[in-house]
Amino acid sequence: MGRVNALAPNGPHDPGRPNDTDRPGSPDPSDPLAAFLALRTPEGAELLAGLRSYDPAQELATATRLRRSHPAHLVSAALGQARLRQRAVAKFGAEDAYRMFFTPNGVEQATRTSVAARRAQRFVAAGGVRSVADLCCGIGGDAIALARAGIRVLAVDRDPLTAEVARANAAALGLDGLIEVRCADVTDIDTSPYDAVFVDPARRGGRGRIFDPEAYSPPLSWAVGAALGASRAALKIAPGIPHEAIPERAEAEWISDGGDVKEAVLWFGEGFAAGSYRATVLPDGASLWSAGPPPAPPVGPVGRYLYEPDGAVIRAGLVAHVVARCRGRLIDETIAYVTGDEPYASPYTSGYEITDRMPFNMKKLKALLREREVGVLTVKKRGSAVEPEELRRRMKLHGPNSATVFLTRVAGAPTMLIGRPMAGPA
Repeated sequence: MGRVNALAPNGPHDPGRPNDTDRPGSPDPSDPLAAFLALRTPEGAELLAGLRSYDPAQELATATRLRRSHPAHLVSAALGQARLRQRAVAKFGAEDAYRMFFTPNGVEQATRTSVAARRAQRFVAAGGVRSVADLCCGIGGDAIALARAGIRVLAVDRDPLTAEVARANAAALGLDGLIEVRCADVTDIDTSPYDAVFVDPARRGGRGRIFDPEAYSPPLSWAVGAALGASRAALKIAPGIPHEAIPERAEAEWISDGGDVKEAVLWFGEGFAAGSYRATVLPDGASLWSAGPPPAPPVGPVGRYLYEPDGAVIRAGLVAHVVARCRGRLIDETIAYVTGDEPYASPYTSGYEITDRMPFNMKKLKALLREREVGVLTVKKRGSAVEPEELRRRMKLHGPNSATVFLTRVAGAPTMLIGRPMAGPA
């Protein structure tokens, strides 16, 4: 999504240069669309290309130098865009990020390339999807992934600046032959000519993240209706959505990338399993799937190994499936830590070998770490109110060794588990 009010903060002002907003033909600096269009001119493109490796810490000096030969409004817009491109590298990679254009909200809310590509692959795998209506397209990240999968895309956003940025991105990446960008309210779009629909409602407002699905823009109920009206559809939602809020006719998928849960998607129509839950782990691409609620997993004593399920597995409610696969048990019926007596390797878990178990006691932990000469401590917690940074501070670590401590509950009792990551993939 990309309903924004400004392209970027104003750059530093050079009092030694006349105010170029008074010149005939100069754009209004308060108009973000005009500022963006100025970057699309040959002069703007040349200026922006020269800022690829600029240091934000030197922005004042850079701005002063550039304003000797370029209009102040253009320098300000270019510096703002250069900052956004640097931020976007984490999501889009350097090759794409330095060719694309962004808005502040666009960088924040755009789908990571790996996740968007995964979603596009699922549309292709469903069969018969040659065109998609991408509603609330933002800066075009999802439309780009769909087009790269060979799918023709109608990308729609109601904000004029955001739509223009999406159009520029399609052209910059050579995908404008497959992506049509339209500035319109998505509720006015006829999606019937398209094989599938993708809806990504805005989940942020003026006060930050929106947690009520009916306060999304457009509301979740409208988005579900649009999805159900198509032969195939995907609806991007917040990962924290309660399971009871998921429509019966949807397949729910949670996706993590590099260990962080990035999004949840509701899939509708042919090729998707209504009523099922799925956890997908990137970059591995493995998917854990369940057609129905699993039986309650067993609970038992801490064994030699502890397994931390991926966040997507936890969000999808599939921890019991990990328990069954490793032939293990939960350490507590309310805690998503799995334990076992045999080593188990899986893309769905991080594995640790447990060396010590003790009741929660800061003094005893400090003494143990001093004895083991632990200078690097990783702190993980579930079911504990202790903050990891506070614990590390109180331990006064010193030494060449490392360890991991889990602050958790075992059979309802506050407990510390000390161990180390398992060797090899886990």
